[in-house]
Amino acid sequence: AKGTEYPGFETLGADIKEARKALGLSRRALAEQVSIDPRYLANIENSGDLPSVPVLYELARICKLPIERYFHPEAEPEGRPQIKAVSEPYLPIIEGAIDGAIKIKE
Repeated sequence: AKGTEYPGFETLGADIKEARKALGLSRRALAEQVSIDPRYLANIENSGDLPSVPVLYELARICKLPIERYFHPEAEPEGRPQIKAVSEPYLPIIEGAIDGAIKIKE
């Protein structure tokens, strides 16, 4: 099945690819973590093939994708920024900015 055939799943492959790259994972590395062939992952990312539910679950978990976006697209507010993964070296900077914003409000 193709993502274009199911409302909500049209962007799944592109979202997985973007998250994988943001996490610094090669296609082979992510495929190994999910126990699938890298060619299968390439078809999901580039051709819009829909994975099985267990594979979808693992991809969403590893890539930190909000799974409800795909099953309930009507609940996704328009204009809402997409969730993007953050590289590990930048986490302390982001945490510091959040801590500073909280202290200012207090």
